[in-house]
Amino acid sequence: MRLTTLIAAVLVIALGYWAYHQTIQTQMADRDVDRLHRQIVNERERLGILRAEWAYLNRPDRLRDLADFNFDRLGLLPLAPDQFGEVAQIPFPAPVEEPVEDAEVFVLENSSTPEFTGEIEPL
Repeated sequence: MRLTTLIAAVLVIALGYWAYHQTIQTQMADRDVDRLHRQIVNERERLGILRAEWAYLNRPDRLRDLADFNFDRLGLLPLAPDQFGEVAQIPFPAPVEEPVEDAEVFVLENSSTPEFTGEIEPL
């Protein structure tokens, strides 16, 4: 009777320690999740601020003023309609097509499947 009582007491102590340890780990994981949520909120706020700054810096009137101010230093040219080309002016390479004299022979030579002989092979 004393041995079973001793084993039961040790088992209760071990299970209590395990439960306490799991509780501590769960609380730590909970804190980590809260910390990560706060970081996500902060990063989203930063991203919103950066997007607003980007939109502010890319205003057309601001860019136009910067281009006018740095016109001589950058060697910019004013836009003119004759600076744009047409699609027909682009020199595309001509497609190369080799004439195939006998299409059936060409297909048979270049196919990866065996030729059908009219007979069905058993599985």
